[in-house]
Amino acid sequence: MSLNKEQIAQRIAKEVKDGYYVNLGIGIPTLVANYVRDDISVEFQSENGVLGMGPFPFEGEEDADIINAGKQTITTLKGASFFDSSLSFGMIRGQHVDLTILGAMEVAENGDIANWKIPGKMVKGMGGAMDLVASAENIIVAMMHTNRAGESKLLEECSLPLTGVKCVKKIVTNLAVLEVTKDGFLLLERAPGVSVDEIKNATAGRLIVNENTPEMVL
Repeated sequence: MSLNKEQIAQRIAKEVKDGYYVNLGIGIPTLVANYVRDDISVEFQSENGVLGMGPFPFEGEEDADIINAGKQTITTLKGASFFDSSLSFGMIRGQHVDLTILGAMEVAENGDIANWKIPGKMVKGMGGAMDLVASAENIIVAMMHTNRAGESKLLEECSLPLTGVKCVKKIVTNLAVLEVTKDGFLLLERAPGVSVDEIKNATAGRLIVNENTPEMVL
């Protein structure tokens, strides 16, 4: 059984440690805030100028003036602050963010990431992702293992324009948890019910496999 988007976020939330400052990208990463343990203190940062984001609001409780970088309505925690883009990117470029969680269209086996150029569509540019991948020391990608055509998104080399070079540390997909190493993608965990062969068949880049790879625990 492959994971859905909520379960991918749930697994990534286990990577968030007490005291972390965390930036959440658009898409699946925004869901991570809903699953962080209650007994740890975490500050979520959004590059549009918010520090102290909370879970998404319940229906009917949204405030249209309080949004994340993806223009989704959010909640804020006690002590949250709002500031302009120059201060926000000063935090990012100054490496004051401990963990960055991004979506991606492609990741290469050496840690390159492509997550901004959508084939066949007009796109204004890569935006804040460029600064995040250039500055963060710990980058986790949340993504589906294959695209809608069933083609792998974990490749030897990215075919789309790059957002960052050799920067991704870990990837959580609907099939597996993988670490980027100098020798390729190291398989750490399998989604419940997903076999090693399924992961091999869905990975175009070099995959390092331990046949006793454990199933992930959500």
